[in-house]
Amino acid sequence: MSDILKINAGELKARSSELRAGMKILLTGYVYTARDAAHKRFMQLLDEGRELPFDIENAVIYYAGPTPAPEGKPIGSCGPTTSGRMDRFAPRLLDLGLGGMVGKGERNDEVRQAIVRNKAVYLCAVGGAGALACNCIKSCEVIAFDDLGCESVKRLYVEDFPLVVADDCYGGDIFSQGRAKYAV
Repeated sequence: MSDILKINAGELKARSSELRAGMKILLTGYVYTARDAAHKRFMQLLDEGRELPFDIENAVIYYAGPTPAPEGKPIGSCGPTTSGRMDRFAPRLLDLGLGGMVGKGERNDEVRQAIVRNKAVYLCAVGGAGALACNCIKSCEVIAFDDLGCESVKRLYVEDFPLVVADDCYGGDIFSQGRAKYAV
């Protein structure tokens, strides 16, 4: 376990200089769920000069649309969604201070450049393991866009959420590095 770094979500951006693509971390703290529909509303709010439903500075957005909570649990299955669908929104949020993003799959060049420019980080969760990921979620509260159902913005408290650094603030990217490693 010594090769896994424990990080508080509120300190993720401040500690981004310690992180390199491929590192494993355990994230603890508050993160916000948001998928496509919520991101569209974020952009609309920003275009209108209005505030987002949470403080974006140093925040972590988890690209997830959790299922309803079964009895006795704070949340149902909560696996990552494909991050590329949020690529058109991510640079603007990063430029506003977003500290990190959690999802699955690679990001485009514009997002990777915004990560470097803003000293942020992109983390990958294991896709297809939403039922296991929910065990790391200790609380869940809908904070915005309740009408979107599973795509509403939720404030989650996660504890020891296992993630891999996919894109670091130095331009490291596990997807391109992985392909290069096995290229013939």
